[in-house]
Amino acid sequence: MLVAFNLRPALSTIGPLLATIRDSTGLSAGGAAILTTLPVLCLGVACALAAPMIRRIGPDLSVLAGSTILAAGLTVRGLGGLVPLFAGTALAAIGIGLANVLLPALVKRDFPGSGGLMTGLYTMTLCLGAAAGAGAAVPVEHALGGGWPSALAVWSLPALAAALVWIPFARRSVPTAAPSAGRLLRDPLAWWVTGFMGLQSSLAYILFGWLPLLLQGRGLTALDAGLYASLVTLIQAPGALLTAMLAARRRDQRAWIVAIPGLTAAAFLVLAFGAASLRIPAACALGFGIGGCFGLGLTLIVLRAADAASAAGLSAMAQGIGYTGACLGPLAFGLAHEATGGWGLAGALFVSIAVIAILVGMAAGRDRKVSAAEPDLRSDASTPPPLRPAGSAGGR
Repeated sequence: MLVAFNLRPALSTIGPLLATIRDSTGLSAGGAAILTTLPVLCLGVACALAAPMIRRIGPDLSVLAGSTILAAGLTVRGLGGLVPLFAGTALAAIGIGLANVLLPALVKRDFPGSGGLMTGLYTMTLCLGAAAGAGAAVPVEHALGGGWPSALAVWSLPALAAALVWIPFARRSVPTAAPSAGRLLRDPLAWWVTGFMGLQSSLAYILFGWLPLLLQGRGLTALDAGLYASLVTLIQAPGALLTAMLAARRRDQRAWIVAIPGLTAAAFLVLAFGAASLRIPAACALGFGIGGCFGLGLTLIVLRAADAASAAGLSAMAQGIGYTGACLGPLAFGLAHEATGGWGLAGALFVSIAVIAILVGMAAGRDRKVSAAEPDLRSDASTPPPLRPAGSAGGR
């Protein structure tokens, strides 16, 4: 839970301070779009490193490595200036990506009978960390008096605490066989899960990077916009917990995949363009929806995987490829805002991504399994299983 808490403040603290960062550094709107896109891209790159790390040092020690890298990246951001900001953000995102991949595999390995509950719990804690970062960013900046660099760097302390607490678990770590990426890349179900994970991540990182600035554009102060963003991320916690728990109880998750992204899109439109009196309920609904989307994405990884090794492989694929594609979301959102000077086109883009997530998720929500192992050989009346060619396709 402590590791999970630290997996989002590095990302959610940027949005509330983005206007301040731009004013003090002269960062353009395009540069701001790159800043909000960079961590998502680095998350995808880090996921590609997970499989060789599992093979060499084991999953538990890999989580320690990720937490340590995260703390180092957050510290670098405290040096001030654009170069440390971008470099520290990239380094922190790599650390986050390693832990992101490994936590679903650890749930599958250590809690095989309560995957939905444990996925919901650590996802809820992750969302609480995101809410803490979004809500505290501006107050911490004022309290410390060191400007945005100190407000970003202070989050290295809980990340370091998580690394220290994880050390006893890292000592038990042993190298394990890495999951087969080739088998997963040939499986359509793995691609549907990956697509849903990437699309819902794109929605989340658009909100992380741009929601506070959007609300400031509607006349809110930086502090109030940060508080609304914090409310959205805070409500993600019960959304992730309840959605993961309840969806995991069903063999088929397609009804949830329609309802939760649909709620997310509708709530975003109300918060971004609706009446001021509806902002609080819309923020709560948006938080519940986006948290539920994340809980659904991780639950699909756990439920669709046949075993712990397959969960690690599917997690690496879904989050690695998914985050790499998801980085286009906040970039396109920012460029749409810059091109029009308003939020209408950007809002339409957000809703379109949610609709596509529903369509893709419908294929990922059916009760099937994906395995990273070589496919089982199907028996045949005329051809005994041991004699079937290694490349034969197996049915599910």
